[in-house]
Amino acid sequence: MKAILKTLAIGTMAASLAFPAIADDVKLRFAGVFPIDHQGTKMMEQVAAEVNAANVGLDMTVFPSSQLGSAEALFEDVARGNIDFASAFIYSDTDSRLEFLNMPFLVSNFDDLENVLLDMDSAYNQILQSIANEYGVQVMAANPEGFVGIVATKEPANWSNFEDKDMNIRVWSSNTVKSTAESLGYRATTMSWGEIFPALQSGIVDGAICCTKSATYSMFAKSDVGSHFIEYNALLEQTFYYGSQRTLNKLNDEQRRVIQNAMSRASADFFAFNRASDAEFTQKLLDSGYTILKLNPEEQKAMTEHVRAEVWPMLEDTVGKDVVEQVLTAVQQ
Repeated sequence: MKAILKTLAIGTMAASLAFPAIADDVKLRFAGVFPIDHQGTKMMEQVAAEVNAANVGLDMTVFPSSQLGSAEALFEDVARGNIDFASAFIYSDTDSRLEFLNMPFLVSNFDDLENVLLDMDSAYNQILQSIANEYGVQVMAANPEGFVGIVATKEPANWSNFEDKDMNIRVWSSNTVKSTAESLGYRATTMSWGEIFPALQSGIVDGAICCTKSATYSMFAKSDVGSHFIEYNALLEQTFYYGSQRTLNKLNDEQRRVIQNAMSRASADFFAFNRASDAEFTQKLLDSGYTILKLNPEEQKAMTEHVRAEVWPMLEDTVGKDVVEQVLTAVQQ
């Protein structure tokens, strides 16, 4: 793979020297999974508008709402060069080491999100990039949106402790997330993102661990789906802007710089929006009729210690003890 990419890069450089003027704009496909009216899609459109306005021979088109595939499939499509860029969570389907992105109770507040997850030079993101490099994928920017809660159609039994919740909830395709939900006392059913809405409406599941408060309001409360939001703050909502190294090798330095700057700017703007709007969407959920269940400090501490003790050791078998140790060191820096 590296040898092929190196050959492609040399060929691209030779071609750019032979033909200094680009006759037609290079067309780029930027795939996402957010709904069309979601702030994440607006940020993708901001990226494309900035890239296209730079007049450097690029024509970027945004494909939101999983039009080019689910988040689970996008990483491999980008790695192969079938899609140029993506905005999505990076699942561990391709490489089990990527499961470290699902470590529960890793950080606890927005300052940690900014210092650990937003900063592409952080040790945490360097671990991610080192793995992505092996697949010909360049992580351009990180988008930590906030903390994931549980959207539910009823109040779980024993919601503030570890006892059985008498509730079946959806989890995404991660053994770590499934183990986290079960450690909290829920029964867990793995479902893709696109299945959540109809599953909640039909009663196949009683809830879903999936969303920040802003996403819960925008996608569920506004559609009169669900009634409770349980705020455990165990897991993170984080997506990434990432690109195909095959595509990047075909571009010149100026084009790559324009794309990187646009994505870095959108990442910072998206984080600022999510940080500022957390309280706002708390109130919007309450105004819509939702009940928000939040642990007190003692309950939160007990929950954190319980899940860390049960789930973190399991990750060593999946991710590797060395990666777990690197992640924990990165978070503590």
